[in-house]
Amino acid sequence: MAKNKKEINKPQEEFLFEKKNYITMIIGVVVILIGFALMAGGGSEDPNVFNESIYNFRRIRLAPTVVIIGLGIEIYAIFTKPNK
Repeated sequence: MAKNKKEINKPQEEFLFEKKNYITMIIGVVVILIGFALMAGGGSEDPNVFNESIYNFRRIRLAPTVVIIGLGIEIYAIFTKPNK
């Protein structure tokens, strides 16, 4: 009889987020990784030669913007309320 009372009064364990939140978080992480991949490269094989491609549009403007968009997606995923 005592077991049944403990089982009845035991609160049900629930996840903090729903499936929608986790999927949105995964999308945000993928966008951030794409941004970091866009930043990669541009080095020179010879350390005595300067390579101007390190200052191109992709590395200076596009990649940081993509990373910030990914962070925005992450914030949205965290603050979205679960449907209850």
